[in-house]
Amino acid sequence: MAQPSADLIRSIPIFADLDESSVKQLASDFIEREFDEGQAIATEGEGGLNFFVVESGSAEVSVAGQTVGSLGPGASFGEVALVDKSARSATVTATSRLRAYALPVWSFRSFAESRPSVTWKLLELLADRLRSAEHR
Repeated sequence: MAQPSADLIRSIPIFADLDESSVKQLASDFIEREFDEGQAIATEGEGGLNFFVVESGSAEVSVAGQTVGSLGPGASFGEVALVDKSARSATVTATSRLRAYALPVWSFRSFAESRPSVTWKLLELLADRLRSAEHR
């Protein structure tokens, strides 16, 4: 099965500073997924167990039916799911054929527990997302 490239993994802010060995370990935990145009990748209010990084294609992000952003190659989403496995805070829908890699929460947890710098970067990212949401 295909794995994300080291460059794609390092394009994700929480993984940007990983050493080569850690990148290889993490790459083996991602699962390749493909979505057709119009297909929901994540649905607001439903449970989330995966973090995603987009390899190719595009997607729209909506909250309460309102478009709040778009995603393309290198974009990632689902960080909250890595922490609490709760309901999705937004819907992400493919706007073209899209290839992404999904990282299950159970793979991420043990990886992050042994790398405090990853956990800290995730906290910083979540704080930034919270600030942005409060200003909408």
